[in-house]
Formats: sequence, structure tokens, C-alpha cells
Amino acid sequence: MTGLRYVYAVCRPYGTPLQAQLTGVGGDPPRLVPHHDLVAVVSHVPEADFAEEPLRAHLEDLDWLTAVARAHQGVIDALTTVTTPLPLRLGTVFRDDSGVRTMMEEREEGFLRILDRLEGRVEWGVKVYVESERTPEASAAPAPKPASGRDYLRQRRMQTKSQDDLWQRAETFATRLHETLSGAAEESRLHAPQNPALSGASGRNVLNAAYLVPRTKSEEFVEKVDRTKDDVPGIRVELTGPWAAYSFAGEADAGEEGP
Repeated sequence: MTGLRYVYAVCRPYGTPLQAQLTGVGGDPPRLVPHHDLVAVVSHVPEADFAEEPLRAHLEDLDWLTAVARAHQGVIDALTTVTTPLPLRLGTVFRDDSGVRTMMEEREEGFLRILDRLEGRVEWGVKVYVESERTPEASAAPAPKPASGRDYLRQRRMQTKSQDDLWQRAETFATRLHETLSGAAEESRLHAPQNPALSGASGRNVLNAAYLVPRTKSEEFVEKVDRTKDDVPGIRVELTGPWAAYSFAGEADAGEEGP
């Protein structure tokens, strides 16, 4: 099959096959391009969509980008069940297998070093949200209609204090949780809080963190998170994973070669 090479990840050779029905970007099944002690996991994709100019245009199309991201993540998730993949950036494309091998040749030492560090480890994501700007006590019954301007100002001060108290509790809770989980992980990363308008999640995100955890200790890590979920009213803890170690791949992001 002709076409460009879309690269999902680089990993060490592995013996367990991926599921037979797995398809990648554009519906093409992923295959392996070997190079020394590495393999790149690739699919064929059409130049009409993935050459430099059309790809740049497609990146402005949210529906197209979402479909590609889902297919990309599907392959990474499948790889994570059989090996330790080093994910590459969405839309990493080369002209042919030779270009993929050249990329691995140039970055071989770095890839192997990172794979050694990530071997047998997965990433867990933890987010903390403030679900309401008012405490449960304040929202249990509607506030009476103010009888005067003074009453209105008093109610506003009480609402502001209630909101400030909840934010203070949320910040204290998130700081303590991150310290606890960092102690149970080999590495951790703090990401910028998510914009609710983009993420679609309810509430305000006050902690957005990733943790690198050995597979063998994942159950213990999940239990630590579960034990905190109902600690503070008005605060929600969300756990995701296990993922490939995106947040800890660092220099592995190889970028694109112009087809």
C-alpha cells in the first residue's frame, strides 16, 4: 500500500501481537518498522490528507482532528497493554519507511534511554475540581430577599466569604493530595488547570497532575486516590489511566518530516 507513514510511537520489539481488528488513522492497521533495538509503530496515510499543506489545513478542522486523535489514542492504548510505548506527537508523518528509520537512527540513544526509564511504568492522571462556588450549607436554602441596600451588601459579603472558604479548602486539599500521591509515584508533573469551556468538565479545575507509577504498584496508587474522594464537600477528584507515559516522554517528541 502506498502513502505516507504516520508514526504513533517508538518502543522496543515485543512478542505479543496487537488485537487483529485494530485499525489506526485512516482505517489502516498499524504495522512495525524495525531498526536495531527499536521498532516504530506506523500506518499508511494518504498524501491528500497528510502532506504538509493539507495537514496544516486539517488541523483547523475540529471534527477531523478529533477523529485522528481517537484513532491515534486507540493504537497507543493497545500498545500499552503489551509493551511500554514512547508516544510521538499527533500528526508525526514521514514520506516512507526509510524516513522513519532515519528518525530512529538519529534519536536512537535518547529513545533507548527514555524507554529504559519508563519500562514497566504507566501514567495516572488526577484532577481536582471545585464543584460549586457555594458551600452546601449556603446553598441548602435560598437567601431571603434583601430588605435594604445594607442587607444586600451583607449577603454579598457572606457569599464572597463562603466562596473564599471553599477555594481555601480546595487549595489545601489539592496541595496535600499532590504531596501524598507524589510520594507514591516515581515522578510527577503539574499541568496547567484545564479551561472548563474547552474540557467540558463541570466545576473549576484546581489540580491537574500526572504521576508515573510502576504497573505493579498501580492498584495501591488507585486506592490512595479512592480514599480521598469524599474528604471535602464541594470538591471532586477525578482519576484517569493507566496511560502511556505522555507527560514523562520529554525529548521523545520527534516532530514531523516534510513529506
